[in-house]
Amino acid sequence: MQAQPFTHEAAAPQSAAPFEVLLVNLGTPTEPSPPAIRRYLKAFLQDTRVVNTSRWLWWLVLNGFILPFRPKHVAKLYKSIWTDQGSPLLVHSQRLADQLSLTLRQQLGQTVPVHLAMTYGTPALAPVIQNIAKAHSTRPPALIVLPLFPQYSATTTGAAFDAIAREIGTIPNLPTLHFIRSYAEFDPYICALAHSIQSHWETHPRGEKLLFSFHGIPASYQQKGDPYPEECAATAHRVAEKLGLSNSDYALAFQSRFGRQEWVKPYTDHLLAEWGQQGIRSIDVICPGFAADCLETLEEITIRGTEQFHTSGGKTLNYIPCLNDQPTHAEALAQLTLRHTPHSSPHFKS
Repeated sequence: MQAQPFTHEAAAPQSAAPFEVLLVNLGTPTEPSPPAIRRYLKAFLQDTRVVNTSRWLWWLVLNGFILPFRPKHVAKLYKSIWTDQGSPLLVHSQRLADQLSLTLRQQLGQTVPVHLAMTYGTPALAPVIQNIAKAHSTRPPALIVLPLFPQYSATTTGAAFDAIAREIGTIPNLPTLHFIRSYAEFDPYICALAHSIQSHWETHPRGEKLLFSFHGIPASYQQKGDPYPEECAATAHRVAEKLGLSNSDYALAFQSRFGRQEWVKPYTDHLLAEWGQQGIRSIDVICPGFAADCLETLEEITIRGTEQFHTSGGKTLNYIPCLNDQPTHAEALAQLTLRHTPHSSPHFKS
């Protein structure tokens, strides 16, 4: 029996007028080599949104310890998940952009350009935004900016906004800009996640537990007001509710911590070890904070996470892929985009 998509109420768009969409993801190295990874890490870790600490001390740590040595180790990790088409994150993100453009065209009856850019790496935000501006120098389109981070964090969505604001500041004729802050509880997104999980359960033996694993942030960031952990919890709760799960059926944890400082808890690797030690033999893991599969899902969870679970006594860890370019994902993002369509803009026909 095929799983049926969860349904949601979606209001029909009030206008089918032209606009453009800018999808923004975090970024990825151009190749799994130490030099490429060093360039990527330098741009990423120099951002004060990502590492908010003493700048001179961090400069010493970054340039004296991290950049000279870590890229060689990280290159091995990237090689383990690299594809013939390139970086999984870039491949899936581009396919999602194409699928979103197709979905919008089907719904509106006309072409809607969907651009993809990365906060760090390529395709870089600066040339993408400049190309959009040059193509519409006299009458810029409304531009809907959709960061592919469902749960807001200053380290991801905030950093993307900073980069866009810097580049927009160089454009003489500004477009009408609509920035989507987050969609942690947006019903079509929740339905897409729930449908993906249920579809997995119909083709694989269901695990004893379901783990929602999100990328972590330092605990101090949450203490300073970053709402990210609360938005992650809201997403997990809504999906579990949609699936009819009890509190004992699932858990939420945070992965990918870096350095010695305390990060938001519980930690994914610790929880995997605890479950294995408790006699839990099979689990399912999904990473709802990632729109596209990447190093953190394909290597950290599928490879290392499986090893951690097995070493602690567990038997089977089934990873449920990110939504990637699934039609339900593109549909959810299309509905999200249309919700933010500036119907009152003078460039739109009513």
